[in-house]
Amino acid sequence: MRTSRSKHYNSSRSSLPFEDGMTDVKYNNIMSEGPERAILVGLITPQQDERRTKEYLDELEFLAETAGAETIKRFTQRLGGPSQVTYLGKGKLEEIRHFIDDEEDAEREVDMVIFDDELSAKQLRNIESVLKVKVLDRTSLILDIFAMRAQTANAKTQVELAQYRYMLPRLQRLWTHLERQGGGSGGGGGKGTVGLRGPGETQLEMDRRIILNRMSLLKQRLADIDRQKTTQRAGRGRMIRVALVGYTNVGKSTLMNLLAKSEVFAENKLFATLDTTVRKVIIDNLPFLLSDTVGFIRKLPHDLVDSFKSTLDEVREADLLIHVVDISHPDFEDQIKVVEKTLADLGCSEQPTMLLFNKLDAYRWVEKEADDLTPATRENISLDELQRTWMARMGGDCFFVSATQRTNIDELKALLYKKVRELHVQKYPYNDFLYDHYEEETE
Repeated sequence: MRTSRSKHYNSSRSSLPFEDGMTDVKYNNIMSEGPERAILVGLITPQQDERRTKEYLDELEFLAETAGAETIKRFTQRLGGPSQVTYLGKGKLEEIRHFIDDEEDAEREVDMVIFDDELSAKQLRNIESVLKVKVLDRTSLILDIFAMRAQTANAKTQVELAQYRYMLPRLQRLWTHLERQGGGSGGGGGKGTVGLRGPGETQLEMDRRIILNRMSLLKQRLADIDRQKTTQRAGRGRMIRVALVGYTNVGKSTLMNLLAKSEVFAENKLFATLDTTVRKVIIDNLPFLLSDTVGFIRKLPHDLVDSFKSTLDEVREADLLIHVVDISHPDFEDQIKVVEKTLADLGCSEQPTMLLFNKLDAYRWVEKEADDLTPATRENISLDELQRTWMARMGGDCFFVSATQRTNIDELKALLYKKVRELHVQKYPYNDFLYDHYEEETE
């Protein structure tokens, strides 16, 4: 017997953040007691081939797993571009709906459908009207993970602001149960308003006003936090600042723990670190500041970048950026481009940067047969060949390590000592504290 899906379709109103005093954003939060079952959807377009779409969906599945959902099925469609009305073609939407019906007939409930691109309010409304289940896009899923990961007041405030920015243009979708009464307000002006003035529009405007007021409060709170952090940075003395940047889940926090002998939280999940952590590192007689920042990702929501600008001030003010790369990832070159673009958006493209390839121990390759005349692919390149290629391209601004196996960590420290010392002499030529010997603490 088929179960009803109305609980999903009408659940969005109960998750509005401004109920209960707007103290916490829970919009589209997919966490529950057990893993929810999810369907993933992506497009194959002239700008995004089938291989790239598969990689994006692999990452989307990892995002869903991080948030607490289990992927049961993927759907892709080849189109010239996303439909402005339903993202997918109508036939593909019907195919997904039939799959959901078949699963429910077999008493296997489908809890949500997740799309790999950001959806407009119109697309969300039309898709939900067909599928009758919870619909998320990549942006709302990332926001949900950020909300789950946020621990400090600063991170929670930044995530909440980003969620409100995402929600504001989509408010009307949350009031579809009053849409027959939500046509307009005022004294009869405008086509189609007769008989449609009522509580729907009134409540919609009230919610919009509440959200705008809340956003103003959050912006002021972030401005206060930013002033405090600026004061903290100004009081750190004459030390060079080094920042770890990179794609999410490349091992930045693990490297931070090795270099700073700290206990920064590290986990094989996306966005394990949201707050910037700053530690004092001493190599031989040279102290400097090392910061671990939030990881970047493809299609990172613009609202999140804006909200996290105060956190990313550590990146903008760093004297040296260490761009950490997961060399074992099959798409690491694209990840490098994503990080470089994000850094350029933050105004950090001109800062001194070195590439640090991590996870040497996880690198895998397949040697081609001697009689195989087909062109070599990324999977056929040996680690030695890859290292030679990048070192020839980057010179001394390229290094290879395995943080988990501690491979080349001592050599990395020697390289960091050389680079940081050069920067220190340039920035503080009259500071002679370098020549005092610092003994590292013994455990």
